[in-house]
Amino acid sequence: MALVWALCSLMAIAADAPPPIFVLNSLDASVSVIDPVSWKETQRIPTGKEPHHLYLTPDEKSLLVASAVGDSLLFVDPRTAAVQRTVRGISDPYQLRFSPDMKWLVTVANRLNHVDIYHWNGSELTLAKRIATSKTPSHVWIDSTSTMAYATMQDSNELVGIDLGSQTLKWRVKTGATPADVFGTPGDKFLLVGLTGGTGVEVYELGKGQPRLSKTIRTGAGAHAFRALGDRRHVLVSNRVANTISKIDYSTLEVVDTYPAPGGPDCMDVSSDGRFIYVASRWIKKLTVIDMAARKVVQQVSVGRSPHGVWTLDHAPRH
Repeated sequence: MALVWALCSLMAIAADAPPPIFVLNSLDASVSVIDPVSWKETQRIPTGKEPHHLYLTPDEKSLLVASAVGDSLLFVDPRTAAVQRTVRGISDPYQLRFSPDMKWLVTVANRLNHVDIYHWNGSELTLAKRIATSKTPSHVWIDSTSTMAYATMQDSNELVGIDLGSQTLKWRVKTGATPADVFGTPGDKFLLVGLTGGTGVEVYELGKGQPRLSKTIRTGAGAHAFRALGDRRHVLVSNRVANTISKIDYSTLEVVDTYPAPGGPDCMDVSSDGRFIYVASRWIKKLTVIDMAARKVVQQVSVGRSPHGVWTLDHAPRH
């Protein structure tokens, strides 16, 4: 009886344990799995070459780790970190995003200069269209109606709009230096573009035609990656060169707070209670945890080389 009780207790503890934090190590071809209670790396999962970004499947049963040079997607259980399967033949999936209607997966090929649109049937991917773009596609955003995909061109300094229904490139506009991540505000009113080669975020007003540059928000040198705070009022942007993270208000499109983020901050996630930022410190091989209320670093965990994508199932909403 004592043994049965002990086993039941262990199972209950395991069930109550928070899901891990995943950090992609781009130069080590691996994923670090971190326990958010002990703040230790519990395992390191091999991937294809250069995993940069990751995304949850619409059914929330698999986390997709995209290996750009490995031309593959690794499916991982987001709760247990168990490897489920590898899908090969996905051409240079540098960054990726599912459409809100869950019908499409869009990937950008950073080294091969194209955007791929895949049909998703709930379990398998089928290439629907490959669209040639300008130089070095970087990041992609899809609007709330699953109508348009927006992608930045890192080396030709452009933002392009792709109609998902017709799967055609509709327009392209010039941006500032080295555009990276792109983010749509609620209601699809504005697009924010981080200028890694500049000192801020460009704001484009969306309408029926080409977007119009409305303003530039000064955030810090090397503005790079976005993460909504989850309160429907603010979005965070990492400033890789300035070693800060800026908090932008949707209503005013101004910076309302700034947090220290050492070591070249890149991709971020936010804890479910909205208190902590988990950020990849790209140049110092760390996952950095920032307490937003205290405005200070409270944890750092050693990971692999060039950590990039960061994600956990126990996160704040992504809008």
